[in-house]
Amino acid sequence: MKRRILGGTGFSVSEYALGAMMFGAMGNTDHDESVRMIRTALDAGINLVDTADVYSGGESEVIVGKALQGRRDDVVLATKFGLPMGEDPNRRGGSARWIHQAVEDSLRRLGTDHIDLYQMHRPDPRTDVDETLGALSDLVRAGKVRAIGGSFFAPDQIVEAQWTAERRGHHRFRTEQPPYSILTRGVEQRVLPAAQRYGMGVLTFGPLNSGWLSGRADPTSGHRNAGLGAKMFDLSLPGVRAKAEAVEQLTALAKEAGLPLAHMATAFVRAHPAVTAVLIGPRRPEHLADLLAGADLELDDDLMDRIDAIVPPGTDVNPGDFYIEPAPALTDKRLRRR
Repeated sequence: MKRRILGGTGFSVSEYALGAMMFGAMGNTDHDESVRMIRTALDAGINLVDTADVYSGGESEVIVGKALQGRRDDVVLATKFGLPMGEDPNRRGGSARWIHQAVEDSLRRLGTDHIDLYQMHRPDPRTDVDETLGALSDLVRAGKVRAIGGSFFAPDQIVEAQWTAERRGHHRFRTEQPPYSILTRGVEQRVLPAAQRYGMGVLTFGPLNSGWLSGRADPTSGHRNAGLGAKMFDLSLPGVRAKAEAVEQLTALAKEAGLPLAHMATAFVRAHPAVTAVLIGPRRPEHLADLLAGADLELDDDLMDRIDAIVPPGTDVNPGDFYIEPAPALTDKRLRRR
């Protein structure tokens, strides 16, 4: 498996990274099988494992910790904080109070004394980024964290965090983790260029767009999403119908090229020069085996051009794919009326 340097961290990481969201109650509840999958990925050359405290309420971190026993030094271990860990409003976000508690909880669950990459899972509009970066810098200086990053940051938020770090003397975000697939190309407009501008590593997630690009005959059936995620598969919505039409064309293109659709989809993301590693999130061993089989695929210019013709660069086919909390400026009318 090929390696790339992760931004300014100096970490050499595999072009495929293993996302651990599906290990635990959110996906595969068999701990032993999940551990075997992680070790299979490591044996195949993957050396970056990414999880989060919120995945199955911490269960994913516990499973990852079990899998890395005896192999911790061989792995770049990444986890995330910031999304709600229960109903208490103080157990979420980017406050120094929560960050110092959250990192201790993650270290305990992972069974390690340090985290290589500690990422803010979502921006926190309620907390000054100066506060967040200050707390994260304390963790780096204490040796509990090696590098810090963000996830799902908008271009202006990336810039603000970089400027704040420079002006206030904090450690800066070295990575960004955005969603990116053939169907969700909006990040090509400003997010990926912003990351490149600041020399950040980019770890993309969702290359198969929650199964739409997996190659299943009917991507709307048998999916795991419910609640907020269900709207990604509701064919009564115009954006979902547009996505289904695009997937039909992409499926035909992959067949013509003699490629599995999932392999074409992941190779497409990996081809962008801003992308350091593509996070794959298998739930079952057969899913992992299939994705690993396409790890070295490279798409030629003609195939990339034909993908562009189906989904133009910078386009999110279905904007409803992104279920994030609306900004207070839109939800609190007091902030937009005198």
